[in-house]
This record gives sequence, C-alpha cells and structure tokens, in this order.
Amino acid sequence: MPEQDYDCIIIGAGPGGLQAAIHLARFNRRVILIDQGGGRTRHALHLENYLGLIAGSGKALVDTGIKQIQSFGVTFRHDQVSSVQRDHDFFVVGTGKGADYRAPYLILSTGGAENLPRIMGMNRFFGRSIFTCVDCDGYHTTGKKLVILGRSLQTVRLALAMKQMFTPNITLVMPAGRLPDDHAELLAEDEIRFIEGEAEEFLGDGELTGVKLTDGRQLSCQVVMLSYSYILNDSFLTELSLQREADGKKLATDHNCETSTKNLFALGALRAGNAQAIIAAGQGAMVGIEINQRLLEL
Repeated sequence: MPEQDYDCIIIGAGPGGLQAAIHLARFNRRVILIDQGGGRTRHALHLENYLGLIAGSGKALVDTGIKQIQSFGVTFRHDQVSSVQRDHDFFVVGTGKGADYRAPYLILSTGGAENLPRIMGMNRFFGRSIFTCVDCDGYHTTGKKLVILGRSLQTVRLALAMKQMFTPNITLVMPAGRLPDDHAELLAEDEIRFIEGEAEEFLGDGELTGVKLTDGRQLSCQVVMLSYSYILNDSFLTELSLQREADGKKLATDHNCETSTKNLFALGALRAGNAQAIIAAGQGAMVGIEINQRLLEL
C-alpha cells in the first residue's frame, strides 16, 4: 500500500473524529486524522456533561484523544485541508508539502466556529461567565443575573427556556425592530425584561459585572448567554455536490451519519441534531464500526 493511501481519512480532531479513529485503529485499519487546530470543543473551558469527566476542559479532552489515537497507530497530521475530490476513492488535499491523501472512506468532524459579534472585553470572560451553548453551559447561569444577547427569534425562545430551567432574573437585548409584538407579549407574561439595543462592552475586572450598550446604558449582570449561532467549518467541500438540510447549512445524513455521497460520513455539528461532544463521540464510535463492517465486505 502506497504511503499516502489509507483505509479511512478523518478530517477534524473533534470528539467524533477521535472516537472513530480509536475504533478503526483497534480493528488494525490504516487511518490518518488531519486537523488544523481550534474548534469549539477545544475552546470549551468546562466540559462537565461528558460521562466520566467530573471537571475538565475541551482542550484536555482533545489533547488526550490525540495521544490516544497515536497510541493505537493512527497517523496524525496538523494541516489545513484545502479540497476534497472523489473518483473511486476520496482524494484529500492539504496545504502542507506533499499533503495529498487517498482512501475509500472519509469522515468529517470539523465542527464549527463561533459566530461572535465584536464586543470589547469578550476575551476576558468568554467561557467563564460568557457562554454560547445552553446545553453545555446553561447550568452555570442557575440563580444568577443573566443578560441574553442575540438578533433572531431563536433568541426569544432561548430566553423563555432559560427562565423555565435556570434563572428568573433575565434581561433580553436585541436590536431595534427585531421583536414582533406577539413575542413581546410572551416575554412580558414571563416577566422577562426586554431592551432594544446592542452591546458594546462587557464590564468588570476579575469578574463580569455588566454589559454596556452602544447608547451608553449599562446593564448589571453576572453571566451572559450569546445567541448568534456558529459557522460550519466546511469550506473545503465545495468540489463535492453534497445534499444539505432544508436550511441549506447542515449536511443531510442518514441514520448511519452517511451523507448523500456514499462512504462519506459527517459527525457532530456538521449534521442535524444536537451538537454535543458526547453525542459526536457516540456517532464516531458507530461510524467507525460501520466502516469496518463495510471493509470486511470488500
């Protein structure tokens, strides 16, 4: 087998890709995992809803996962994929010298990047008292004074849900003209404070104390939930005609996480459903076993 040929290529060191690599490597399959770094999981400071992790970070999980796949013989490359092509096999082109790889199976685990507005002070508090995922970090807002920032009606639904689950003290901030009258009535019924405006700066030294709006108003708070969605890391797929979900964003997949292109699988945030680290890891295990079964049938 030529040096650059593999049984499976995995793009992205997310929990799904890492778990798939572990399963395939333990079947003695030849696997390469290509990762450009970053990713939403790696940036998570608190990963507490993952079975077996009492308190850990996403970075620790990914770094441990990379060591684990290498211990089973998986080739790991730190590189950025520029394109993916398909003839009989998948041909993956990286940006590094000689970074061309071929395999009959391809797994995508590249996730997404936060779609964050430019607000001063974000870096001081991000992941500690400023959050983006209610499933991951909503728990950390329990009983605290919360400000929710966003631009869509999804932000309103988020506010109503967080009132039910976590805290009664919520202020929702959205730009002018974004809130229909009937939704304003729903917020009023739930006693959720609504303010038209946009955030300019997060306030506080060691701890978050408030949000300053562009008109100079200051809102006191202890935690912030951002509702601006995220951008998928899938720009390298332009040469493949992959079907998307109705929203035109997520990749359409079946119950095996297989896309509209046979033998190409998408995990985690790239497909419809909840984008949780532990869910992606489960998908990776399932796909690793499925690919091995197909290789046995070749």
